[in-house]
Amino acid sequence: MSMLRSTYNRIVDFSGFVVQAKRATLQCSAQTFNYTGDIMTNHSPVFSIARVMRVTAMLALTLILYAPVSPAAQQPKKFPDAATVESIAAQGFVYGLPIVMHYAVTYEYSVDTKSPQYKAPFNALRNGARVFTYKDTVVITPNSDTPYSFACLDLRAEPVVITVPKDTDGRYFSVQLVDANTFNFGYIGSRTTGNGGGSYLVAGPEWKGTAPAGMRVFRSNAQFAMALFRTQLFSPADIENVLKFQTGYAVKPLSAFLGQTPPPALPMPPFPNIGQDFVKPEFFDYLAFALQFAPAGPEEVSIRAQLASIGVVAGKPFAFDALPKDTQAAVLRGLQKGAGMVDASVTRPGLRVNGWKMSSPFGNREFFNGDWLLRAAGAKAGIYGNDAEEAVYPMTKTLADGSPLDGSKHKYRMTIPAGQYPPAKAFWSVTMYDGNTQLLIKNPIDRYLINSPMLPDIKKNPDGSLTILIQRDTPGKEHESNWLPAPDGPIFLVMRLYWPETEGLSVLPLGKGTWQPPKVELND
Repeated sequence: MSMLRSTYNRIVDFSGFVVQAKRATLQCSAQTFNYTGDIMTNHSPVFSIARVMRVTAMLALTLILYAPVSPAAQQPKKFPDAATVESIAAQGFVYGLPIVMHYAVTYEYSVDTKSPQYKAPFNALRNGARVFTYKDTVVITPNSDTPYSFACLDLRAEPVVITVPKDTDGRYFSVQLVDANTFNFGYIGSRTTGNGGGSYLVAGPEWKGTAPAGMRVFRSNAQFAMALFRTQLFSPADIENVLKFQTGYAVKPLSAFLGQTPPPALPMPPFPNIGQDFVKPEFFDYLAFALQFAPAGPEEVSIRAQLASIGVVAGKPFAFDALPKDTQAAVLRGLQKGAGMVDASVTRPGLRVNGWKMSSPFGNREFFNGDWLLRAAGAKAGIYGNDAEEAVYPMTKTLADGSPLDGSKHKYRMTIPAGQYPPAKAFWSVTMYDGNTQLLIKNPIDRYLINSPMLPDIKKNPDGSLTILIQRDTPGKEHESNWLPAPDGPIFLVMRLYWPETEGLSVLPLGKGTWQPPKVELND
């Protein structure tokens, strides 16, 4: 019996995704077939129609399987040219920096239980029994005016309900709701919802349920978010009252709030470990991980498509090592370029009044409207800043003439005229930071700011004005009440006006209001 014989050699080039059939030889005997059920015998060379169809089909299938792959399919993925990759990486860094910074905070606060900065699991509240000090290093330019409460929110399975107490002593408080994009998507507190207490629902972007009757709903743009609680501290002796007030805060999943069976729990994603150094190839790996939990808004479609063209895709690892060498080099140049763009934006002159930069680079999605550099500069200057209606942040690293502030070289003073204190309904402060790290500085009197609650203990000038002494070393016991300790190097000053006045003496609109921050002057 003659057999159908097929010999072939295949060369498979996996690195180039090329599959070729080098040789396919088909030999078929014309002699008689002896196949059960066939009408052919060794006495009859007549082929049955059915047999012909089987053989034809077999030959066709063989040719299809071993046919050469088209040239288009043989080509590896083509990346944009090096200049385009560099540009995309730079813009991608600018776009992604706030997202990655937020992810780093979330990782420290609610993922890494061994971190000294760990607060609580997701959807659980952690009340801070103190204000920030130089030991707090996760969040740059931290507010040391108010004790904080924190809750990192996982909104994938169901919403959470935030409850705040009724205020009976005129204490200012706010709950800032900020999503993984660093968009401020809502406020609960004295300015917005009043001091009457209540419960509020916070839902993710894809939730389609029904809120309890009469409960206000805040909608996050991402599946992960954060609630930042700020509670006013009137004086150091007031801390026990603050702690008592904080016990009225609560964060619960909706099912727990209603006393119902919770929906099936979703597994925690494999959060990648992250540090504070973001200008490295892993930056795009962190960004790709975070983006899978934040549906793209209309203004994000273009930048995400550009990132995908260099391998940064939501929910997929960024395989930097697998990129062509010239593409790798372009990505690294782009990261450095993007970081430079952000730094330049932070220090750009912009609108300045008496040397203070007057800007409010914080808000919701509509506020930014695709201005990723504005968002990145705000995060770099101080992530989780408030909307201007909630707080205003004049800041400076220089004198009015542009000369840099440096505690290792000079002493400074700032005098607030009588009747010209910063106009804020809640409180105001001037906080000192290290000009390099933007963190609070260790000092011999454990003072990081001077604020309005401290006014009764600060010495006034004969004309009623107030002079703040800004220097590295003590001015002596007689003047220590007015001393704001400075670092032994570059200085970064941030003024805060919580719940700024909108009528009469006002800082709003920024740069055009009737109040201006006072100059910082040499006091050598």
